[in-house]
Amino acid sequence: MNKDVASGNGTSTLGNLALGLTLLAFGLGGTGVIDNVAAADAAGLATWVGGVALFLVGMLALRAGSTGDGTAFAALGAFWFTWGTGVGGGASADAAGLFLLLWALLALTLTLAAKGGGVFGQGVYGLLFLALLLSGIAAMAGNEGLGRAGGWVAALAGLAAWYGATAALAGWPMALRRASGGTTAAAA
Repeated sequence: MNKDVASGNGTSTLGNLALGLTLLAFGLGGTGVIDNVAAADAAGLATWVGGVALFLVGMLALRAGSTGDGTAFAALGAFWFTWGTGVGGGASADAAGLFLLLWALLALTLTLAAKGGGVFGQGVYGLLFLALLLSGIAAMAGNEGLGRAGGWVAALAGLAAWYGATAALAGWPMALRRASGGTTAAAA
């Protein structure tokens, strides 16, 4: 996400909604908090909303000249499409873990590139990086607790992305600023 979210940039808002919903589904499935729902159950949403829709939003953003959003959304669309169509395909746990760790590098790149985007810019991508890192290590190590932690971090990233997009549409506060007297107040 970048500062365009605050101004209601259409591709940024749509991209962040798609990313947020996909991350929420993936993350909540990974936590095990809902009976009989696993991260793999998010494959359909990941394929079509996180994959196809996000990739198309990325292409539209690139066409409009937004290199940051375009690159982020197109690359994340490729990730979600690949994950959604490949989940349950019989890959080893080590291969699945390696896949998540390699895509964590993309999330790290997006985090570092979004330095001017504030909390919503770096926050979502930073949380995505941490979620993919934890989930990848958990898959390779067979550590269910670490996998659940990765799920919670992904769900938190999804909530942040959803809030950023919803705030842009609803005109909600997007940043915190220091008010006189040392208290923190919401700013538009």
